[in-house]
Amino acid sequence: MALTALSDVEKIYVKPHEKSRNMLWFFMAAAFLILLDQLTKILVKGFTLFGYHHEGMYLGESHPLIGDVVRLTFVENPGMAFGIQFGFAKIFLTLFSLIAGSALLWYLSKIKRFSLLIQIGITLLIAGALGNFIDRCFYGVFYGEQALFYGYVVDFIQVDIPDVNWFGATYTHWPVFNIADSCVSVGMVLLLIRNKYLPTLADIKNAENPSIISSEQTQSEASQTDTTLSDNVSDNENTK
Repeated sequence: MALTALSDVEKIYVKPHEKSRNMLWFFMAAAFLILLDQLTKILVKGFTLFGYHHEGMYLGESHPLIGDVVRLTFVENPGMAFGIQFGFAKIFLTLFSLIAGSALLWYLSKIKRFSLLIQIGITLLIAGALGNFIDRCFYGVFYGEQALFYGYVVDFIQVDIPDVNWFGATYTHWPVFNIADSCVSVGMVLLLIRNKYLPTLADIKNAENPSIISSEQTQSEASQTDTTLSDNVSDNENTK
């Protein structure tokens, strides 16, 4: 019975590590990935800045990187992953990317005593969300193509796959993506792997106040001791 009580405590709380990690490295990693994502995008799309002009690629242009398995192909996505469209409601998608990125930044700052894989996963999600947010929010204005919040996301990595027929359509390659998309995909896989250990808000609160868990564990241990004593007394009486 006491063991069950202790088990319940362990199920409720994801136990934090004794030592916290320096989260500055994770924020720096997210910033680096965002910069890398943006650098590759503007090199593909082209830009003119302070009198310097880089031509970039024309829309639909494609070059082999690893034979025809991986190609550099310039496309623009007005919606989200896999070409899902939002039309006039795209401003909500753009703002959602900002809100999600901001929430994940806060979350990352609070999980410094939890699983390393979860910290890496959240870092990748931040880089992906904010990387594509920059495209949607500013590229339309920067390139003089769309209004604020209505820019297109630049995609350029094309990976060949075996031909797939799906609802009458034939797909010869994976949907073209970018570094931010890759960050989101890998981050989600890591979080799915460590899903059982994903800290809740209650876990974060208890990690900041470890006395709460210690108190409940102490009560469980005391209950276990009482149960053991009771069982011993019962055994002695039965023996008599």
